[in-house]
Amino acid sequence: MSDAVIIEINGGVCEVRLNRPDKRNAVDTEIMDGLLAAVEQIRADKSIRVVVLSGEGKGFCAGLDMASFGDMASGDLTADSAASAYDDTNASGANRVQQLGWAWQDLAVPVIAAVHGGAMGGGLNMALGADIRIVAPDARLGFVEITFGLLPDMSATQSLRHIVRLDRIKELIFTGRKFTGSEAYEYGLATMLSDTPREDALAMAKTIAGRNPDAVRAAKQLLNDSMFSSTHDGLVAESNCSRQLMGTPNQIEAIMCGFESRDPSFTDPE
Repeated sequence: MSDAVIIEINGGVCEVRLNRPDKRNAVDTEIMDGLLAAVEQIRADKSIRVVVLSGEGKGFCAGLDMASFGDMASGDLTADSAASAYDDTNASGANRVQQLGWAWQDLAVPVIAAVHGGAMGGGLNMALGADIRIVAPDARLGFVEITFGLLPDMSATQSLRHIVRLDRIKELIFTGRKFTGSEAYEYGLATMLSDTPREDALAMAKTIAGRNPDAVRAAKQLLNDSMFSSTHDGLVAESNCSRQLMGTPNQIEAIMCGFESRDPSFTDPE
């Protein structure tokens, strides 16, 4: 695993921390490779029940490393030279760059982003890929891609359409203006505000890790699918999920630990 991405697993909670504090965790090749490797590790480890994504140092992620913009200006980085990143797609259709955001949605387990300091451009795209975002009120966020003649291209256009009004999305992307964590909460980009986002994210993760992992995974899949399905199909899917959970060992354990006032002992998926 890359030193630019730290992974720690404890009690079913997997912490993934960007670790380029001297560069405000700006995304370079090492960060990209490290994050994509982290996703695969999480996917393979069935003991992981929830993920917390955060950044070391003064901010969450400053976006794309400025060296990349220098390469664009010099002509060293073009659509043709970056073809491998664009053409290497996963089952969802996300290319390698988009997977930095959308891969968190593709994981079976919930992902919580803890955002402090700056979350600009690609950093904000990444946070939007999480299921839940806990954001510091004084955090600084922005879709700054337009100032470089680009648009958000790390999956944010797909994440945003489910959580923010279309006119607000357009205003933020067209202008590239920066906004605070408090404004992000007002717009719907932040799930909740916290002066200690990482600590609160870990506390929430611990709670989720203590729930029936079968039900949590099923709920994430069901809710994600519901965004694209008709009411009829959504109701049928909800019914099927409930039927599949009913009477299973983990579902019975969820009831019994409450009756017996003890911590649950769930079995992880195979």
